[in-house]
Amino acid sequence: MSASASLAALRPQPTPDRLIGGWLALSAAMVFVMIVIGGVTRLTESGLSIVEWQPLMGALPPLSESHWQQLFDKYRQFPEYQKVNLGMTLAEFKGIFWLEYIHRLWGRLIGLVFALPALYFFLKGWLRGKLLVQVAVLFLLGGAQGALGWFMVKSGLVNDPQVSPYRLTAHLLLALAVFGWLLWLALARLRPDDGWTAVEGGFSAEARRLRAFSHPLALLLLITIASGGFVAGLDAGLTYNTFPLMDGRFIPEGYAALSPFWHNLFENIPSVQFNHRWLAMTTAALLIAFALYAQSKGLPPAAKQASRALLAMALIQPTIGIATLLAVVPVSLGALHQAGAVVLLGCLLWTMRTLKQRA
Repeated sequence: MSASASLAALRPQPTPDRLIGGWLALSAAMVFVMIVIGGVTRLTESGLSIVEWQPLMGALPPLSESHWQQLFDKYRQFPEYQKVNLGMTLAEFKGIFWLEYIHRLWGRLIGLVFALPALYFFLKGWLRGKLLVQVAVLFLLGGAQGALGWFMVKSGLVNDPQVSPYRLTAHLLLALAVFGWLLWLALARLRPDDGWTAVEGGFSAEARRLRAFSHPLALLLLITIASGGFVAGLDAGLTYNTFPLMDGRFIPEGYAALSPFWHNLFENIPSVQFNHRWLAMTTAALLIAFALYAQSKGLPPAAKQASRALLAMALIQPTIGIATLLAVVPVSLGALHQAGAVVLLGCLLWTMRTLKQRA
């Protein structure tokens, strides 16, 4: 036997659980990239450049100048061209088209990367029981996300060429749900015990207390991110570009201008931006306190590592948000802020996973 063959024999072979965990982690990473691409598409106002939903035929890009002209002619029939981009050239149209095309193509690629290994693992007998059901539901949610994306785009192909902030936020939240679930399942297989087997008595009272507090924290973080979706949908970040005051006031004028009052929470720019600001600051403060408390307790190294990452992101994310606001939402900072929100959610889920026995 050669030396290389001997080394290969000694090297531990990946188990089915680790292979499945790696596949789920890759899928979660691809969904993360998809969310960032979607953010860039929105920030560059490219999302309404493709005015048809063709899940199969739309995978092919324009292959000739006549095809480009055909797509451009279709775009010119809709209000975004007529009211916002009147006089746009074909070359300029190509710039916004490619971003939306890449966004949709990446979604199709995620479907393939998820479905083909799933089929292989199923045929091998590795996907069964609860995990098989979870994978099937995730696949259906991925398809629903594509349909919801088109439902969102359709809301902008009307008189007012702006997508509905309600549909935009729903699209974002479903993407986060898919990302979070994939990450959770991946961590359960890649890091099943996270060091608790070496801790006398198993899960400590502190871990249980932290775990109980982490659930409302996760809900608060999702509400904060959802409020950011409404900020994005209303372009509310382009006004009140000072911090902490808004036009010299803590509570901006016109905060409750709409009636009934609940409309202000979702449709009124001053209140939507104010709510997101202070939800974000409150959420960050609670996450920092949670992470510091976790650091002070006798948790395994994996839990300490996850809570340190959470602490770092809870400090970084509001800083990026304030910088984005003060700079009047440049594409680079806006996309970084959206990516930071997903990373922060991922760090919280990672921390929660290290405080929970394997499901």
